[in-house]
Amino acid sequence: MVISMTGFGRSRAESGAFSITVEMKSVNHRFCEFNIRMPRQLLKIEEKIKKKLNQHIRRGRVEVYVTLEGEGTVSRKVHVDWKLIEEYHQFISEAKKKYKIDGVITLEDLLKREEFVHIEESEVGNEELENLVLTAIEDAGLLLKKMRVAEGEELKKDITTNLHQIERVVHELQGDAPLVIKAYQERLTKRMQEFLNGQFDESRILTEVAVFADKADINEELTRLMSHIQQFFQTIEDSEPIGRKLDFLVQEMNREANTIGSKANDSNIAKKVVNMKSLLEKLKEQIQNIE
Repeated sequence: MVISMTGFGRSRAESGAFSITVEMKSVNHRFCEFNIRMPRQLLKIEEKIKKKLNQHIRRGRVEVYVTLEGEGTVSRKVHVDWKLIEEYHQFISEAKKKYKIDGVITLEDLLKREEFVHIEESEVGNEELENLVLTAIEDAGLLLKKMRVAEGEELKKDITTNLHQIERVVHELQGDAPLVIKAYQERLTKRMQEFLNGQFDESRILTEVAVFADKADINEELTRLMSHIQQFFQTIEDSEPIGRKLDFLVQEMNREANTIGSKANDSNIAKKVVNMKSLLEKLKEQIQNIE
């Protein structure tokens, strides 16, 4: 199955106390890599998030952004340093008595001093929050996969078109290969007749043609090319990730095309090999985005 490595998914999950927004996008990558950005209190479930994403994504680089909102995200607590207040009160009382200072200490005086009274905030992390995050991750992951599958279907159409064009060129080359040997024999016979006035050993020509035919024989390469094409068609129907296998097949097909171009010694075949290599280059570009 052809699945693209590029896509986007977004999901939002809410409860009475929390609101979670998850956005993720994926791009081409040789391996499977997750880069997750989220609030500090969620770091402990990072591995759970990756495990859930792995159910939908097998290859590619995925950027994940988790946003946490809501009053329930922070726990607040008033912290009072009673001992320090007591010492402060005792100091003021003694100072007033010693220096005969008038006035009273009010509650407002104490509240103004942060060393006496301050509010401590701590981020909340509980099972409800974790489940909400994982639900949003699951939904966004499914949307991401849906887009990757849709793009993969479009890629498959283009790949199939290119494969059929390459297959057509291979069929043409299979028909051209015997003609190259025949043309060589005709050229050689004509030259021998011109230089030797018709007095030549025909067996010598046959020997030369046989040597040329052995060197210029491209049937083996064409057979392997057809085999690779059939494997390509079969592989794009596999359910497992296929990107690396397709990349290997394109490399092998390019190798056979290069060998044909160097062996054939024929301008018509060389022209068709150039066309085939151009199609293979397009094919290589297309499969770079396949999972």
